[in-house]
Amino acid sequence: MKVLIADKFPATHLRRLEESGHECAFSPDLGAGDLAPALGTSEALVVRSTRVTEETLRAGERLELVIRAGAGTNTIDTEAASALGVSVCNVPGKNAVAVAELTLGLLIALDRRIADNVADLRAGRWDKKRYSEARGLLGARLGIVGLGAIGMAVAERACALGLQVATIGKQRSASVEARRMALGIRYVPSIEALAAESDILTFHLPATPQSRGLLGEKLLRHVRHGAVILNTSRGDLVDEAALLAAIEEKDLRVGLDVYADEPASGRAAFESALARHPNVYGTHHIGASTNQAQSAVADGVVEILDAYGRGDVRNRVNTPAARPAALAGS
Repeated sequence: MKVLIADKFPATHLRRLEESGHECAFSPDLGAGDLAPALGTSEALVVRSTRVTEETLRAGERLELVIRAGAGTNTIDTEAASALGVSVCNVPGKNAVAVAELTLGLLIALDRRIADNVADLRAGRWDKKRYSEARGLLGARLGIVGLGAIGMAVAERACALGLQVATIGKQRSASVEARRMALGIRYVPSIEALAAESDILTFHLPATPQSRGLLGEKLLRHVRHGAVILNTSRGDLVDEAALLAAIEEKDLRVGLDVYADEPASGRAAFESALARHPNVYGTHHIGASTNQAQSAVADGVVEILDAYGRGDVRNRVNTPAARPAALAGS
């Protein structure tokens, strides 16, 4: 297949694709507006965070497959892809450990105010008296919203730190239920009940119409005074104005890796009242950005492309219609 890889991709895996007979164009610096003219006669497109619009999909005269090198596909117009007969596939679960590690890193950093310690020392200020005050995590109650691959990876690591973990009760697969019981994760009846009892509330949900604005004024009413809020999933889960107000009202501490209007490019100016707040520790949407995770995701991309060449469509998230005649003969 002719493949356009429009984002970072390990050189080792690029060679694997070429050795398998794929013709690869590697252009990791393409932005959303550059994709359409770059597609040419590519049959497959591989992206990470770059948006894939209907305009881009229509420009791909021979485009059959879009692969999101990660789990979420909210940056791809899957509805337009379906109408145009283009399959959209993802690589779920491969970056779960990396995101879980960052989640726990933010939690520990907030508890011990590590970033503020570092900033003061770099500025020549010694303030052991201030930074000697920390709650500690042992025995704290952690509520996990979303017990998928990432949520479970967070739970496993949190249990090792001695946190008491709970999540919302619902029907789950036998394998997930066995892991939940082995870890001692409790069920509570609702997200409101989870928020009301948790010292720490962490979100691990995909971006869907149902999850948009979930952490808003209504849910924040139930959050405990002085609680820690963590979001390393999707920025549009959060009503940022409501969260800012709750930080002030309830002295919340917040760890974020994602934001509602974050830049799509690797470097850009970014003005965010939430990210600037002194009670917020923010990172730059780097949850999945470890070498281990990117290698695992690239493995998944190679598997999807090789399987597609054999007529096996793996991890497809949409139902493409028959390819329109105007495109099928291209």
